[in-house]
Amino acid sequence: MLRKHLNKEDEARALVRALFVSSGDIEPDERSNTLTINIHRMATPAHDKALGLLLADLTDQAFCHPQTGAKMIFCLV
Repeated sequence: MLRKHLNKEDEARALVRALFVSSGDIEPDERSNTLTINIHRMATPAHDKALGLLLADLTDQAFCHPQTGAKMIFCLV
């Protein structure tokens, strides 16, 4: 999914590695039954752009948390 937003496969792999060690926050909202996952920005604007597009794609797929059923919303902050 990420390779369509970056020019090179190696860049996509590097960004995924960076994503796995990046910080973020999880914000549950019981009233709207959502779980917002806020990923903190990356080191470069190009990675921010690609990651923002990936997170939008993931949100559009409307994944739900397997235990709570809450809709997962992914954001770059």
